[in-house]
Amino acid sequence: MPATPPCSSLSVTATDGASLAVRVDGADDAPVTLVLAHGWTLDARAWERHARELAADGTVRVVRYDQRGHGGSGGGSIRPWSIDLLGDDLAGIIDAVAPGGPLVLGGHSMGGMTIMALAAAYPELVTDRVAGVLLTSTSAGQLDARRRRSVPLRLRALGHVESAFFAYCSRTAERSARIRDHLPGPDGRFNPALVKRYLYGPDAPGEAVLAGARMIHACPMPAVADWFPALMTHDKAGALGALRELPVEIVVGSLDRLTPVAHSRRLARELPQAALHIEPECGHMLLLERPAVVTERLRSLCAGAVAGVGVGAGIEARTEAG
Repeated sequence: MPATPPCSSLSVTATDGASLAVRVDGADDAPVTLVLAHGWTLDARAWERHARELAADGTVRVVRYDQRGHGGSGGGSIRPWSIDLLGDDLAGIIDAVAPGGPLVLGGHSMGGMTIMALAAAYPELVTDRVAGVLLTSTSAGQLDARRRRSVPLRLRALGHVESAFFAYCSRTAERSARIRDHLPGPDGRFNPALVKRYLYGPDAPGEAVLAGARMIHACPMPAVADWFPALMTHDKAGALGALRELPVEIVVGSLDRLTPVAHSRRLARELPQAALHIEPECGHMLLLERPAVVTERLRSLCAGAVAGVGVGAGIEARTEAG
């Protein structure tokens, strides 16, 4: 049984003064740093198992953090929120906590979009420092069904209903939070069943469903409501040149309802070095439902970084290393 890696908590201040809660697992002198960004309505606990396992042998230092407005992180003064703002947050965390050495980046859902925003806004940082990327259950855009004429009318109508609902929750955040508190919570039967139906596959372990349900239920109402329009307007298709020559692992569940397989296929077409894996009978919460699938791909990317694969000038550096 490997020893539990050292762990520390700290705070990083974003450009607008937002305090971002950061957790670091593993040794400070590890040869590679892995930075993990979680998805909408979750928090850094979503990566806990992965971080513990990957930091165990001392070769990987794992940085995970609560996205702006989630968990222990503040919302800051900038409004409205945007995915581009999350890319700035990630750049600030890297500068504060991992200013040197090779990096591997991993993102789930909105966390994957965060990495895309970083790549679009800070291409030199990505090409100079990043040795590999994992994108799971995510999308480069086109999530807003209302604006796509090719989408069936039923889905466009549902998009209008969803947007109206989250706009109402945003205007009435305190009241909506009180209403939520009076609804069945994650420790009952109804709430986890609903979460499983929409976010997991049919055979998802009960403890994985409960973990996700608890994080979602604990998410502050402003984060629930105000990140929704940012997700809908996110569009980084054609802006991911900094990732094109890097080892990229794209992983998606075959039953993902929020970011369906078509979004991962589109990403794979844009990133020629990417490997696409579709996990059968698995939903959007793939990192909780099948954590080993995600951990092993992160482990492979980190091993490549330790070996010097992908660091520096993209494909040329990989050729020189191997």
